[in-house]
Amino acid sequence: MTGGGAPLQGFTRGDPVRIIRSAKPVIDLGLTVEQEDERALDECILPSTPNGRYYHDSTRPENTRLGITMPAATNPGQPQLLFADGSFEELAVELADYLKVEDAKQLFEGDKKSSTEEVLVKLVAAAPGLLSVPEKEFTAASNLLIHLVLQSAEPKKHLPTLCNIFSKPVTTSPVHGVGLSLNALTTVFNLLEPTDPIRARVFMEILKFLKAHNLFESLKHYLDTLPEWMEAWGTTVDYQRKLYEEVADVALEAGDDEQSYEFILKALRTFDADGKDDASSEDAQRLSLRAVRMALLSNTHFLFQDLRSIPSVQALSDSQPVYSQLLDIFAEQDLEDYNDFNEEHEGWVDQQKLDHEKLHRKMRLLTFSSLAATTPSREIEYAKIVKALQIPVEDVEMWAIDVIRAGLVEGKLSQQRNKFLVHKVTYRVFGTKQYQELATRVDHWKSTMQNVLSVLRQEQASAKSQKEREAQELERKLNSATSGTGGQGGRRQQRERTDNDD
Repeated sequence: MTGGGAPLQGFTRGDPVRIIRSAKPVIDLGLTVEQEDERALDECILPSTPNGRYYHDSTRPENTRLGITMPAATNPGQPQLLFADGSFEELAVELADYLKVEDAKQLFEGDKKSSTEEVLVKLVAAAPGLLSVPEKEFTAASNLLIHLVLQSAEPKKHLPTLCNIFSKPVTTSPVHGVGLSLNALTTVFNLLEPTDPIRARVFMEILKFLKAHNLFESLKHYLDTLPEWMEAWGTTVDYQRKLYEEVADVALEAGDDEQSYEFILKALRTFDADGKDDASSEDAQRLSLRAVRMALLSNTHFLFQDLRSIPSVQALSDSQPVYSQLLDIFAEQDLEDYNDFNEEHEGWVDQQKLDHEKLHRKMRLLTFSSLAATTPSREIEYAKIVKALQIPVEDVEMWAIDVIRAGLVEGKLSQQRNKFLVHKVTYRVFGTKQYQELATRVDHWKSTMQNVLSVLRQEQASAKSQKEREAQELERKLNSATSGTGGQGGRRQQRERTDNDD
């Protein structure tokens, strides 16, 4: 039966087993492959027998993507991923015949039938042969084996071996082999229940596969889902740490240093979450040292307080004191301190394979940022920049542009005044010293605002006085005009009476 529908009829040996598309996947972990892989997967062929038919629903969207989805077989209204017509024995015999596993076929002969586990041991042992089957037949054949393995009472006995086999590209398909193998791995993942702990092991194999074939870009959109998945799987802190480090490796292999660094920090923070783990343990110190090196050599990472706040990184002061000293310099000190460090530990930077030129450049940018942060007037003279960065005056403008591009400072150059005008600055660290500087700056602003307020009040009083004077002047003029009009009227009346008398 096909997922509760009618039996599939009318197929003979050699007919193509078509991939049936579902209406809508629940979660699509889009692992991108080439369009040719899509075509190859749509043309899978598995020789079939009258007793067994096998179909695959990939739940893929219509674009060129292979999907990892949450399995749907037990949820009403959600499509099944695999459809098989036939009993376990019929399908196992069919696959054994296809892989030429005679000893597996013999287990079904005679009156005494072998157990499911015995048959699966034989089939899984022969599974490496799938990597050499014709390209068009691989997906259907691998899906059939996956389906049979999941009929086991304990699939976890066979799935690690199966995933290890599928983690190798199909040798008969140089172009599409990676996509075909990835599809097999994601099918295993999809068919397991969302809360099945085995999913965690399968996902780890998928991560290793992505790393080997530089497919991190397809995984990036789903990294936020990892905590939810791990909670559903009931994973241990050790697994979470290992997974985060594996994701960091995949990102690093793909050239995404920033994502790699973020996941190393996630891995480091798992030590804090587990009270049993010691921040000074060998594993913690190894990851801490890796994080410090990545942060120092990164072209985009300039703030180190998040790193220094992690207990295992703080523990480097005992296990790796020189690295700890260097981290402190980059966190809150300046170029002069870095130069003193190099004199004190001559040759150490080269021995540790740290890029001195890159570190020196970063230290100059950080020194520029500190200079901008500690200048109350927000106007830095070229001479101060030259002294702090130890550069010729003609290079000031270049370094000003670089520090702005790095996002550490916002401002503009005043070439006429030979000053850099600071608009905004990023504080590298915010401690007692910075609070004192902020207090000084607030007092300066307070004094300025008081002066402005005093001027405004004076102007307000002056305007009020002016308005009162104008009102008084207007009233005086009105009174004067009224008095003048009354006198002229009396004289006219007097003249009229004199004329009448005459």
